[in-house]
Amino acid sequence: MKLNEEIIKKGFIIAGIMNITGPLIFSRFLTNETIPKIDDVMSNFGLIQIVVWGLIYIAMSQNYEQLKWLIGVFVIEKLIYSVNWTSWMMNNSLTSVYEKDTMAGIFYTIYGINDWFFFLFFSAVFFKLLKPTKN
Repeated sequence: MKLNEEIIKKGFIIAGIMNITGPLIFSRFLTNETIPKIDDVMSNFGLIQIVVWGLIYIAMSQNYEQLKWLIGVFVIEKLIYSVNWTSWMMNNSLTSVYEKDTMAGIFYTIYGINDWFFFLFFSAVFFKLLKPTKN
């Protein structure tokens, strides 16, 4: 699939929606006590910051072409969360999370997959914008 302007804009909006709704739904609007206990990165403060990133993705979606270096920051941010999730998955038991709380289990199952996907998306957009345009 070729990344055209409309797909890219929608991709940023979808990334924003995922970052806003995912943490809020699975943390039951920050009342789920299991998620913050499992990983320091996902404290309630951390979850709020993920929501803020989501708002940023949506806010810049219409002007992404002028913000290639900010998209480069998104690549780094998603890589950090993705590596953290991968490390967590390799060193912890997802089954034990599900036993404590199903919503927390679902959150930990999908958040890293989501972050790896958007790492790839932001990377593709960033490198597309780095290429000089042909006149």
